[in-house]
Amino acid sequence: MDKRRDEKDDGERNAPETAAADPDRRDVKKRGGKGKDGGKKDGGKKDNGKKDGSKDRFEELLKPLQVELAYAMESIKRRGERVLVLFEGRDTAGKGGVIHAVSERLNPRRCHVVALGVPSDREQEQWYFQRYVPFLPAAGEVVLFDRSWYNRAGVEAVMGFCTPAQVKAFLKQAPVFEKLLVDDGIRIFKYWLTVDQDKQEERFAERLVDPLKRWKLSPVDIEARKHYADYGRARDRMLRATHTAHAPWTLVDFNDQHEGRLTLIRDLLRRLPSDGRAQPAMEIPPLATKPLKEKFSGPLRPI
Repeated sequence: MDKRRDEKDDGERNAPETAAADPDRRDVKKRGGKGKDGGKKDGGKKDNGKKDGSKDRFEELLKPLQVELAYAMESIKRRGERVLVLFEGRDTAGKGGVIHAVSERLNPRRCHVVALGVPSDREQEQWYFQRYVPFLPAAGEVVLFDRSWYNRAGVEAVMGFCTPAQVKAFLKQAPVFEKLLVDDGIRIFKYWLTVDQDKQEERFAERLVDPLKRWKLSPVDIEARKHYADYGRARDRMLRATHTAHAPWTLVDFNDQHEGRLTLIRDLLRRLPSDGRAQPAMEIPPLATKPLKEKFSGPLRPI
């Protein structure tokens, strides 16, 4: 099933935050300070497993972050928080990989991944934001959107799937829609994953030959390769209109996907509501009898 894809600001005060350098916007302001794990915030040197490039090193660095995510999830559940995280960016930027890294060890009943396909005929006749509303988080939940309503400002605008008037209306309505969500208590985190075109081309080529990744490559993706600069202009227009105090954007450099995942997760952990408490203490008493073998009295047996 194909997904329709998407891809300065007037003053430094309103510039989208960067969790790492954006290759398309080198002038964007970075944040400093220290993070939960004791390391420096973005802009400082941090071991992201890049030195040896090994997957083992990446997994070693990821594991403690996933433990912190589990603690944060417990806090969110306990406090009845509602958390919404939007992952946006160009094709091949690495949205699916970082969403997997975030959600892999979390309770799937509490952490939900939403990746909607092409709108149905009926959905195209609805209020644009309507199809996304049923997937918003309830109390104690985290929802991760693998692309979101921002498709309208990116792929739909660049590839001609909507009219200029519809794009203009969206850019006006999106901050209002998000303000309604925030005012109702939903915490919104918006991430834009950046990638240079040479890296994008490498990843497209890999998808073409890898049967396990081939499903990620669509005719729209191939056609979109001609519009790298157009997507950049659409992104900048979107950021100018929708980077707000109540729902700001954070840009993360994903030219190195392992480094990008670790950087994004560290940034998210600093901002999630968490009291740092682990799951409640629990004991497992011994069985009253010897462990039993599973027996079957009916006609069926395990294969």
